[in-house]
Amino acid sequence: MGKAGLALLLAPLLIAAESKPVLVPDVSQRNVEIVYSFTGADLLLFGAILYPGGRLPDDDKPTDIVVVVKGPTQSILVREKEKLGGLIWVNAARLRYRSAPSFYAVASSRPIASLLDERTRAIYELGLDSLQLSPATSALDDRQDRFAHGLVDLKRRAGLYVEKPGAVEITDGVLYRAVVTIPARVPVGRFTAETFLVRDGHVLAVATRDIEIRKSGFERFVARSAERNAVLYGLVAVVLSVAFGWGAGLIARRF
Repeated sequence: MGKAGLALLLAPLLIAAESKPVLVPDVSQRNVEIVYSFTGADLLLFGAILYPGGRLPDDDKPTDIVVVVKGPTQSILVREKEKLGGLIWVNAARLRYRSAPSFYAVASSRPIASLLDERTRAIYELGLDSLQLSPATSALDDRQDRFAHGLVDLKRRAGLYVEKPGAVEITDGVLYRAVVTIPARVPVGRFTAETFLVRDGHVLAVATRDIEIRKSGFERFVARSAERNAVLYGLVAVVLSVAFGWGAGLIARRF
């Protein structure tokens, strides 16, 4: 096939690509430092929607934005408690997940369920009900659902899973902004901020920005010591614990 034939085949694809809007996102902080006084941070996610030809669509269909901030995945063991003899709570069934996000926050211009159907939400993992949690072992569907709901509820109560419908502001159909709160208990690692452009029940564009959350100062030194010299770190921790305990006992005896 010659160059002319190839150009004719690619022309419709190039025209289709140019006819779609493009997202230009950014985030107020690319690096978040955690120190001893860290009480959380507010991330401002903002950007613009570039339409083909620089013109807004002529129809009356609204344009919506969904923003997802997701932390690194981790293996999580979820235990279910039951009351023994009507008096004592004990651990009963359990289920381990291989890759559950350590942090997940989603903000949208309108409730996500009104923007996309269930299948599309599941493909892009938009919303707490659409998270694709991966159990490490097989289990019955009702048990998986029960543990998944329990995991999401625990994370939500800890402030690590958040859903904020209506939190994205869109100005003149072009500029958008949203604020996502990073709690003090957030894990460290590489986070992603994904922005989805939704229109007429379809995701038209996706853009991603990386965010690095890391410990700084003495906290970073302690974390690195624990990772690189685990045995020495454990011995120092034991010695310090014994020393502080002995010192507290000595002071108590004197006073």
